[in-house]
Amino acid sequence: MTGGTMRETTQCLSFTLGEEIFSLEITRVREVLDYTIITRVPRTPSYLLGVINLRGGVVPVVDLRLKFGMPSGDVTMNTCIIIVEAMVDGDMLILGLLADSVREVLDLDRENIKPAPRIGTKLDTGFITGLGCQNDRFIIILDIDRVFTTDDLDMVQGIRDTTETAWSVQPAAENPAQHPACAGSRPAGVKPDKGKHDGSCGRNVESRDGEFESS
Repeated sequence: MTGGTMRETTQCLSFTLGEEIFSLEITRVREVLDYTIITRVPRTPSYLLGVINLRGGVVPVVDLRLKFGMPSGDVTMNTCIIIVEAMVDGDMLILGLLADSVREVLDLDRENIKPAPRIGTKLDTGFITGLGCQNDRFIIILDIDRVFTTDDLDMVQGIRDTTETAWSVQPAAENPAQHPACAGSRPAGVKPDKGKHDGSCGRNVESRDGEFESS
């Protein structure tokens, strides 16, 4: 690029838990779903809300508020489940993360990402990649691979073993529940708001200019 330097950016999906804004690298996000019925699994930690049936597959759902030691929140029309990929000791976990709302896809300048503070936060900084900033607000960038442990992996595998057999005889829903901002639930002629996850429910997540698109 003539007359300047190319800046390296990290593309992240931002979401909220209470008053805090978090983000994940978009490459780890498979799709974003509206809140749906979660089947509770006995004798599991409180942060593991249960499982959902996603097109015939068993996907555990984690309440990030409880996982991070925050108080639980109410389910609202903005509550959603972010389906992500996490690597734990070389094994991939497919998990749903319960979030208060999804905001937008951000392009964060890597040079402006600050290291996680050692003090001043209630969160375990071991799974925080750093702090970004947008419109004078800090955005906590999570390292999803460090949020979950080998114990979580063992627990998830056990849950899948006990539920996949039972669900294999039930027909899977053709489409997951849709978020109110998605195309399938909008009145005719109403365009999606910029920065909302349009059309991503039940489909792969892609982005363009801060907007969600379906593939």
